[in-house]
Amino acid sequence: MGASASRNWLVGVSALEPEPEEALGLGQLPTELLEMVLSHVPPHVLLGRCRRVCRRWRDLVDCQALWLNILARDHAALWPVLRTCLPPADDPRPCVLGRFCELRPIGRNLLRNPKGEEGFLKWTVLSSEDGWAAEEENSEVIPSAYMLTSFLSAYRGYHKKQVLDLEKEGFWPELLDSGKIEICVSDWRKDQQRTDCIYQLTVRLLDANQAILDHFSPLPFPIWKWRNSVSPRVSHVFSNLKKGVRFVSFECCTWDLEFRNEQYGISVTNSSVIVQILEATIRKFLHQIYRLLLL
Repeated sequence: MGASASRNWLVGVSALEPEPEEALGLGQLPTELLEMVLSHVPPHVLLGRCRRVCRRWRDLVDCQALWLNILARDHAALWPVLRTCLPPADDPRPCVLGRFCELRPIGRNLLRNPKGEEGFLKWTVLSSEDGWAAEEENSEVIPSAYMLTSFLSAYRGYHKKQVLDLEKEGFWPELLDSGKIEICVSDWRKDQQRTDCIYQLTVRLLDANQAILDHFSPLPFPIWKWRNSVSPRVSHVFSNLKKGVRFVSFECCTWDLEFRNEQYGISVTNSSVIVQILEATIRKFLHQIYRLLLL
């Protein structure tokens, strides 16, 4: 009877199911799989958060392999050129390619506040009245003007300037020295205040010590008050860059030709500094791809 009761008890109780295995966490993934997962995380999150998780993640984010996958996938049009001028694999600088992926510097305007919507924020402004000393109060927002910000001047000169650090913008030295990029600069000027004035643009390419390697400085351009409906554009393309370019200095100067008690001047319009791949280089790679497709 005891044996029968035991059998009945076993029949009434279902067999124990095996416990489910613990889900595989990211920390347990093989390096290759973890790298693939991280490659789909936005670059700013990789650099700002993932790199701080642990030493293993930091090493992966600092490694070129992760960013090469991202470059080939997200920058497919640029990849044929970029792959020919990569930094060395043992480059001690962390996240060189990561900054490029995050900032996307190719083809965008590198100048900050180019239209002057924020006054002269990010610009160094100098006045001849004070011996070309930097000034903070000599800018004015003109809401009714199409181009919002104007130099304040009354028979005196004003000078605004930005110096761009190309490596901080996301470029690396091997790309800058590859001979496969060009730097395009432009500026629009318009007298909004009905006064005769002279305008000049000066752009300098500088090395790591900020010595001048190349420059563009056309003759000063007069803007007459009776022709203030015309907006002259000044532009230039630096191609065949010398090796060692690391900074771009962008400077505008204006001088009023009339003395007024009020503040007059010339408007700050859409200035730009854009780095792009040389068209000849793009055509060369497209031709190579076309030939491969014909084989």
